Amino acid sequence: MKRRVVVTGLGAVTPLGNDVSTMWQSQLQCRNGVGPITHFDASNFPTKFAAEVRDYDFDSQVENPARFADAGRNIRFAIGAARQAVHDSGIHDSPGFNPARFGVYLGAGEGQQNFLQFMSLVSEAYRDGRIDLRNFTESFISRMNPRYELELEPNMPAAHLSSLFNAQGPNLNCLTACAASSQAIGEATEIIRRGEAEMMLSGGAHSMIHPFGVTGFNLLTALSERNDSPQTASRPFDLNRDGFVLGEGAGMLLLEELEHAKSRGARIYGEILGYGSTADAYRITDIHPEGRGAVACIRMALQDAERNPEEIGYVNAHGTSTRVNDQVETMAVKGGLGEHAWKTPVSSIKSMMGHLIAAAGAVEAITCLLAIRDGVLPPTINYETPDPECDLDYIPNQPRETRIKAALSNSFGFGGQNVALILGGFAG
Repeated sequence: MKRRVVVTGLGAVTPLGNDVSTMWQSQLQCRNGVGPITHFDASNFPTKFAAEVRDYDFDSQVENPARFADAGRNIRFAIGAARQAVHDSGIHDSPGFNPARFGVYLGAGEGQQNFLQFMSLVSEAYRDGRIDLRNFTESFISRMNPRYELELEPNMPAAHLSSLFNAQGPNLNCLTACAASSQAIGEATEIIRRGEAEMMLSGGAHSMIHPFGVTGFNLLTALSERNDSPQTASRPFDLNRDGFVLGEGAGMLLLEELEHAKSRGARIYGEILGYGSTADAYRITDIHPEGRGAVACIRMALQDAERNPEEIGYVNAHGTSTRVNDQVETMAVKGGLGEHAWKTPVSSIKSMMGHLIAAAGAVEAITCLLAIRDGVLPPTINYETPDPECDLDYIPNQPRETRIKAALSNSFGFGGQNVALILGGFAG
């Protein structure tokens, strides 16, 4: 029999709140985390707003804040969310805790380049219409902070977490764009199923709210430019959507083998039932127009979970609020769930907190577990005008009370990476 994997700890740092309870209540109260960008001067950018994490006190999360003086926002978010999840699980208080059987698998993004320093170096090295590479390199080496540069690497959040929480087991990070933290959860589940660990801290952290990040997404024409009304900019599945809203944050789950969790009397939030991962094998930035990879990963997750489409009570959509994504995801849900798709409530919490990029999937998985626990589904806010191409039940503008046993969480990344997770309540 397949080893069962349950969730015994949760943590989150998001634009809707810096802990799980606040984030969840904000969703149910239809709060909005979008506002003007404050991390840098965005007045000359096509998009001047984002969903930023606010009022986050990192120094209270660690015993020695000076150790993380050069750490970026992604690492600080990861530590805060992980600290919540580990404390929530109580694993360190359990007799017989074995650090060698405790691992970390993240889908964490890279850190933030020092934009002003970089552009200053470029400007100084610019000679007669060309960059003097020798001048640039020598200036960079003389001014660079090696520790800061090291902290930019996407493996660093996982490295810090293993050190802080004495996780001596497998330690990995994947960066598959917007599917990263969902893929990390799926792969961490497989590690426990194979018997390589009993506990895995899994999730993601990311912040791309910086000049390079916003510029890149603007050049891709992926961001909303609704600067006159930022809080209504993220409107998944709405006919008048014009792009996504960039967010930031972290979500962490403590995954545990069922019998291990039961033996120590752990509280169990729910179970990771199924995991599917595919690639579109199509284009770097475009989703396959028929959603073939997305359909395949949903079906794969159903098969892994040994569930029929009729047993899925809710779909937490990737739902970015871009014209192509929402249309193709609607097709994918229909292809994956068949006729049951029209009976299944679907919503996108990105309408409230923006797109957390690599961290999005983990926060959305947490949302699914809380929806199952509390019998209430979060809404898609800003939904005003139906799109004929998006014709499912998107839970518009108000949460919906309904009891469900299992939820599907979709994550689709740039490059054609597709991940589907099926999460269920714990039934013993």
